Amino acid sequence: MSTSHLTDKINQAMAQGRKAVMPYLPAGYPTKDAFWKHIEDLDAAGADIIEVGVPFSDPVADGPVVEQAALCCLEQGVTLGWILEELTQRRSAIQAGIVLMGYMNPFLQYGIPKLALDAAQAGVNGLIIADLPLEESDEIRNVLQEQGIALIPLVGLNSSMERLRMHADKAAGFVYFVSVMGTTGVRDALPEELRNALIQARQSFSIPLALGFGLHSPAQLQGVETVVDGVVMGSALIRHLDATGKVGDFLVPWMIAR
Repeated sequence: MSTSHLTDKINQAMAQGRKAVMPYLPAGYPTKDAFWKHIEDLDAAGADIIEVGVPFSDPVADGPVVEQAALCCLEQGVTLGWILEELTQRRSAIQAGIVLMGYMNPFLQYGIPKLALDAAQAGVNGLIIADLPLEESDEIRNVLQEQGIALIPLVGLNSSMERLRMHADKAAGFVYFVSVMGTTGVRDALPEELRNALIQARQSFSIPLALGFGLHSPAQLQGVETVVDGVVMGSALIRHLDATGKVGDFLVPWMIAR
């Protein structure tokens, strides 16, 4: 699939009059076997893009819920190699786009050229690397693009217009806008300055704009719903899974959000 596959997935959701729903779950959580069942359930429930977290021992951008889940996965021996091997076998049954989200260390240890080849074979459509500076991203982006995989940019409240334009010149798939300063995790309210920052991002990019970090209810989108094309939910999904043992019903209110 080309790097436009993620864009297409989001555009299809928008054509249905809703935001693209993009759940995040650390690979192997809560157990290796249960994880893939939950991925199947998220896909069946209508997830447009599923972000698969690559566990790492020093997740600087993750809040306590995601960090604890990732540590649980590491204790079970979850590795990037295991993720790609399992996904290769299961991808044909998953309709949603697939994005791997993680940190540079595991990707570098695996080897970027090998990662690009194996991820493409596994049907991965995009990568998000939380600690990869824009200035150091060109080589990795080019290797991924050769295999049809998009390197998704992370931007946020502290991104200047100049910085947004620099990202826009190279971006593919969609843009991940970080809604708050700091780590992931559920917030009661999003920053007041978020709308203006999203408008700036919208003016800079020609590809869809997804909002993540701190989302737990569609009500939080009030005031920014006309600017955002997709929503990412991680910590709230993990909490729901921990409380109920299920994931599919978590998506229901998001699937009808306009």
